[in-house]
Amino acid sequence: MSQAKLTIESLSLSYSKGTSPALRDVTLGIEENSLMAFIGPSGCGKSTFLRCLNRMNDFVRGVEITGRVLLDGKDIYAPDVDVTSLRRRVGMVFQRPNPFPFSIRENVAYGPKLLGERDRGKLGEVVERSLRNSGLWEEVKDRLDAQASSLSGGQQQRLCIARAIAVEPEVLLMDEPTSALDPMATARIEELARELKKFYTVAIVTHNMQQAARVSDHTAFFLMGELVEHGPTTKIFTTPSDRRTEDYITGRFG
Repeated sequence: MSQAKLTIESLSLSYSKGTSPALRDVTLGIEENSLMAFIGPSGCGKSTFLRCLNRMNDFVRGVEITGRVLLDGKDIYAPDVDVTSLRRRVGMVFQRPNPFPFSIRENVAYGPKLLGERDRGKLGEVVERSLRNSGLWEEVKDRLDAQASSLSGGQQQRLCIARAIAVEPEVLLMDEPTSALDPMATARIEELARELKKFYTVAIVTHNMQQAARVSDHTAFFLMGELVEHGPTTKIFTTPSDRRTEDYITGRFG
C-alpha cells in the first residue's frame, strides 16, 4: 500500500457562523501517486472539500474550518504555512478552462516567471516539458505565440493543466475538468489524468460516475456534507458498504 500524501482528519467547514456545515467531520487519506475521485450529487460538498486541500476556501469571507489537512505530515492550516508556497505544491485545474489572455507560451511560463525564473532557455524547457506532459505539445509546437483563446475548449483545458504542472506541484486537484467538454475532448483529459498520476497525486471531482470508474484508483462518496464511504474504486462500484452509496451508484437518487 502506498504512503498517504494527504491525510484529512475530522475536517468540518461552515460558510458562516451559525449555519449548517457544508462539510462534517471528514476523515480521509489520499495515497501518493494515485488518482482519487470524489463523487456525489450536486451540493454534497465534494468541490468544497477539494478546495480545502489547497486553501482556496480562504478567499470566502466568513468561512470557518476545523480539523486538519496534512500534506506529508504537515498541517496546511498551521499558522506558519506560506499559502503561496502551498498552492505551488498543490495545484488546481478548474471546471471551465481559464487560460490567461496571453500566448500559449506565456500561459505555461507564467508560474515559473512568477517564481523568479528568467533564463529563456530554462523557460523554454519548462514550456515544452509541461506541454508534452499535458498531451498538447504536438498540437501547438508550431504556434506557441498564438493566443491561448485560439485553442479549442479541450485544448484550453489541457493548456490549463500544463500551466498548473509547470511549477512542478506534488498534488494536482481537478474540479470537474471535463464538464464543459465534448466526448472526444473528455476522453483525452481522462487519458491524461491516468498518465499524470505517475508524476503527481491526483484528486478529481466528477459528476460522471462512469468517468470515476474509468480513471480512479480510489473513490470517495459524499452526501449532504458527509463522507459516506471511500475505498478502492472497484469495491465502491461493485460491493459498497453503505446502502446510500449503492442507491446513488445505481441511480435511485442524485
